[in-house]
Amino acid sequence: MSEISGETGRVELLPAQRHATILDYLRINTVASIQQLATALGASESTVRRDLRDLVEKGYLERTHGGAIIRHQPETRFEPDPSIAAASARPQKQAIGAVAAGAVASGQSLILDASSTVLAAAECILKRQINLTIVTNDLNCSHLFSAGHHGPVIVTGGTIRPASTTLVGEPAQRFLAGIHVDIAFIGVHTISGGVFTETSLEVAGMKQLMIRAAKRVIVLADSSKFGTPSFCEIGRVADVDEVITDDGATTEQIEAIRAEGTICTVAGLQPETRRS
Repeated sequence: MSEISGETGRVELLPAQRHATILDYLRINTVASIQQLATALGASESTVRRDLRDLVEKGYLERTHGGAIIRHQPETRFEPDPSIAAASARPQKQAIGAVAAGAVASGQSLILDASSTVLAAAECILKRQINLTIVTNDLNCSHLFSAGHHGPVIVTGGTIRPASTTLVGEPAQRFLAGIHVDIAFIGVHTISGGVFTETSLEVAGMKQLMIRAAKRVIVLADSSKFGTPSFCEIGRVADVDEVITDDGATTEQIEAIRAEGTICTVAGLQPETRRS
């Protein structure tokens, strides 16, 4: 079995980082024993057992004899804990973010959706130190650009979703309905059968308005996003201009996007892990 990239022998990871590491390992290897996970984490087997218990209770995993497997068909309303989502697939998100940042030109206006992958793109965009108008419904993103950015940062307003930094609600929707921007970077919960889906109607509604407000719409989605549909639809792949994913996506998944007339850009990371 292949191992996830990163340091080994780590003993001081935060629980969310350990949980994300376990999930990344299982996405690559499908199944793992407690001993294998303890080696990957640099943690004790008792720590791994506690982590697996937590992840099973939260709906991420199913236990097997002596180990665990990842759940491939979670409930349609299942949402990952924000801290785990932020720590999961970090190399893939950073690779996607670097490619997305290259699509931006000085003087443009951007919508940056509330998404851990979009936040990775925001970090790369900020490093370019170019003049941009930023619109976002993510408090993390607004804080990132609040210092050292050459241009206005506009927060949509609205209500903060519980246990998140995402703004939703009627004030934010009204604001988005009245603006026009050059590019919108959008995150999605899943890509399934040519459709983007989300777990929440209010979140999906915000993303739909962002898509309508932009001349060019680019969806940022790491390869783990390909799967079964979540609770509600955002729109179709054919409705956006480009999808940027990582090289963990299969050839069939990439070609299915391109068959819709949408550009699919693959951010290179580890060619040897590419599946087909």
